[in-house]
Amino acid sequence: MTADQTGARVQEALDRLTGSGAQEAGETLVRELMAFYDEGLTALVEAVPARDLAPLLDDPAVAGLLVLHELHPEDVGARIDRALTTLARSEIEFVDFQPDSGTLTLRRAASGCGCGSGATDVEDTIACHAPEVTEIVWRTAPALLQIGPRPPTSAEAR
Repeated sequence: MTADQTGARVQEALDRLTGSGAQEAGETLVRELMAFYDEGLTALVEAVPARDLAPLLDDPAVAGLLVLHELHPEDVGARIDRALTTLARSEIEFVDFQPDSGTLTLRRAASGCGCGSGATDVEDTIACHAPEVTEIVWRTAPALLQIGPRPPTSAEAR
């Protein structure tokens, strides 16, 4: 389960709370739990050596929790790279990231058949690792000029 999925489920539960003060009570409950988890996760991250934490950073649940609590040891650029690495990296090229707007520009590589990770897979993976990305812009890789023998024309085939 990803942090986004969990957040959506929590919001759905909060939306079902009705009656006088129920919404406020639900939000207070979430804030208290978040503070509790934040304190525990902070102690855990500080106690675990970086080399032991590194392999866990590819796990969407771990990455999501660390990002949510602002404890992820990598900067946003490294997390974007990690997310792209978990996808078909040979088919997706990083172009640019604008932190002020949250816009990530990617390009499908010229090589490959064009089939591969769909946009939804990319968006979900990026959202897990780098929620600072608010928009993904796709650029098209330039078409390669093919130089070589062309098929014979009907006149040449005779």
